[in-house]
This record gives sequence, C-alpha cells and structure tokens, in this order.
Amino acid sequence: MRHIFTTIILSVFTIFSIGAANPSDEYFSLMGQADKAIKDGKWEEAEKHLKHAMSIEPGNPSNVLLMSNLGMVQYYDGRDAEALGTLNSAHIMAPSSVTVLQNRAKILTALGRISEAEADYQTIISLDSTLIEPRFYKAMITLGTNNLTAVEQEISTMQRIDPAHRLTYLAQATRLTHIGKYSEAITPLSKLIELSPESSYYGSRALCHLMTSQLPEAADDIARGLELDPTDGELYLYRAMLNKMRYRQADAQADGEKAIKFGVPSDRVKAILK
Repeated sequence: MRHIFTTIILSVFTIFSIGAANPSDEYFSLMGQADKAIKDGKWEEAEKHLKHAMSIEPGNPSNVLLMSNLGMVQYYDGRDAEALGTLNSAHIMAPSSVTVLQNRAKILTALGRISEAEADYQTIISLDSTLIEPRFYKAMITLGTNNLTAVEQEISTMQRIDPAHRLTYLAQATRLTHIGKYSEAITPLSKLIELSPESSYYGSRALCHLMTSQLPEAADDIARGLELDPTDGELYLYRAMLNKMRYRQADAQADGEKAIKFGVPSDRVKAILK
C-alpha cells in the first residue's frame, strides 16, 4: 500500500515543477525527508516532517496534499479517528481534491462507514469519470452488498475505460470468485499476474486451481508466491488445503501452523483442516 504515498508525493513535486507553488529550500527538504520516512514506514518521523513543513509555510497551497499524506500516515500508525479528522480538514481546504477524497474513502471503509466511503468514491467519479481506482473500490463495496448487477455495470465501465488496467482485471477476478466461477476467474488473474506478479495474486489463482481440482497448477502458484513473499499466511493456508487434498495430513497440519504464525485467523485454519 505504500505506493499510494509515492503517488501523492510525486504529485506535489509536479505542482512545484509547473510553478503552482514556490517552496523554500527548507520546505522542499522536509518534503523529501517525509517521503523517505514514509517509504521506510517510519510514521512518527514522517508526521513530524509533514507538520514542520506546513508550519513554516502555512499559506502554501500544496499543504492540502501534505495534509492528505499526514492523514494516511496517522491511519497506518493506527490512529483512525485522528486520521479521519485530518482528512476532513484537508477536504474543507480543497473539497474537489480527488486525492483527499480517495484517501478519506479508504479510511471510512476501514472504519466500516461504508455508505460514506461510497459517497466519496461517487463524488470522485463525478469529478473525473475516467479514473479507474474509485470505480474499483466502489465496485468492491457494492459486491459486499451482493448487488451483482451494479457491480457488473461498474466493471463494464472499467473495461470500456481501460480494459488492460490492473484493477480492471482484479475487479473481474474478484467478482467471478465471489459468485463461485473459479475456472473463469483464472483468465483475468493470469493477466493480472503478467502485469504485476505479486504473492497475493498467485494466491488467488492458486485458490481457483484448488477449487477446480487443478492441483499441480495450484502447487506451482503457491511455490511462486512464496518465493516472492515467504511470510504470506494465505499461501500457507492454501498449501495446507493442497496437502489435505493429497492426503498429506502431517504436511497440512504444519502448513496450517505456519498460516497462523503469519496472521491467518486460527478458526479459518481449523475449518480447512477438520
């Protein structure tokens, strides 16, 4: 998720480059230090630099993006209420900022305030109907309500705007797995992996292979995913499923324990192994 921050910081640098703001050397330096701290996951340090930058140039119009960053830093530091307050303040400063609305929607979703998050995503779409990301998250929220017709309409729009976008493939695959069409989901997942070979995507495709009894393919996806991230608990869960299907009970139990070690809830593991 750290790529979110990089995008926002780069957008601030772009503003500077086209002359919308003329920051002092100190302001610019503090931005760079905040960016590095964000990339390193040093939330307290990042917050200090962002607040310092805004304090030395309180009238700089780019502060709205720094405040948006600050809200996300606070969120990833586990301070949800404070993060939402910061994003609300940033929204007051710039009510048409897509970046601010998108970040606030993510926090609202995490807080379970789904209708408010959906409203923010809809506002973003109204501001720029060509954006893929807000349509993806809006579709995922709608999927949670089982309004499949609305989900299909959103995904159709995404396919029309950018059929080869990573999130378009992910939306397709998520909808198909949600309705149990695992065999059909393999195609968009394969295209997704070609674009972005991440462990979680290998895990999703491995699950589809498991659900369609393609065990060698599932084993290959699990192995590839673990090469990318040996701490991915979901992959150990799927390998436990695979070993159980192959009647390797001891191996399945060992993988179940690894899945729990890397964050998979024990009740999910027990349900697989029983």
